[in-house]
Amino acid sequence: MYSFDYQRPADRAAAASALQGDARFLAGGQSLIQAMKLRLSMSERLVDLGGVADLKGIKIDGGNVIIGAMTTHATVARSAEVQKAIPALAELAGGIGDQMVRNMGTLGGSIANADPAACYPAAILGLGATVHTNQRTIAGDAFFLGLYETALQPGELVTAVSFPAARKAAYVKYKQPASRFALVGVFVSQGAGGVRVAVTGAKSSVFRVTAMEAALAKSFTPETARAVAVPATDINSDLHGTAAYRAAMISVMASRAVAAALAR
Repeated sequence: MYSFDYQRPADRAAAASALQGDARFLAGGQSLIQAMKLRLSMSERLVDLGGVADLKGIKIDGGNVIIGAMTTHATVARSAEVQKAIPALAELAGGIGDQMVRNMGTLGGSIANADPAACYPAAILGLGATVHTNQRTIAGDAFFLGLYETALQPGELVTAVSFPAARKAAYVKYKQPASRFALVGVFVSQGAGGVRVAVTGAKSSVFRVTAMEAALAKSFTPETARAVAVPATDINSDLHGTAAYRAAMISVMASRAVAAALAR
């Protein structure tokens, strides 16, 4: 690992001020620190957000669950408010990585990193969430731009994410056994805004399957989801599975997600 300057500000203003030159925000550190150890990433300064208290917490505002960016996966999974309002989101958080990752990893860190196989991006698109920063609000559909790429501008800090509750929702993933990242993960929801189907792990970035959404809007059944064939175009292919295999698994995982949503 390269040497770097470390700062731990106590509030958002100090965090923004500390982000000068070649600097990066540090959230849970579950991805960034590992990349730095392998010398795949380097920064002259890390600004640790762990001391910024108002970036943590969960609250209900009308029909929305608002989760602070520095709230850990374990906290989301255990939250009675989340379990009641959006049980699928609590279950998603409880299935991320292992216990250490869930105790350290954060919502804001996960979506800012935009790993193509991360779970939270599927919930962002699958629920039509809104990302709040220290500068603006960003619609979830416009947040993820590509491989490890988001709409965040230099120095922009994710402060919270607002998830609208859905009438029915579920997330099912076919996970890589060692990392528990999604080889294919599908988040399905049925709410006031209609049906949404978001897929992670299958392309360079999370995406929605609009053809399946249209079909499920007419008939919200597992059979409908399974009947929609997803093209293998731009689907990932590696030692874990070919593009054709992953494309087929999207329909399978979506079918299981619809079944789980209906069973609630």
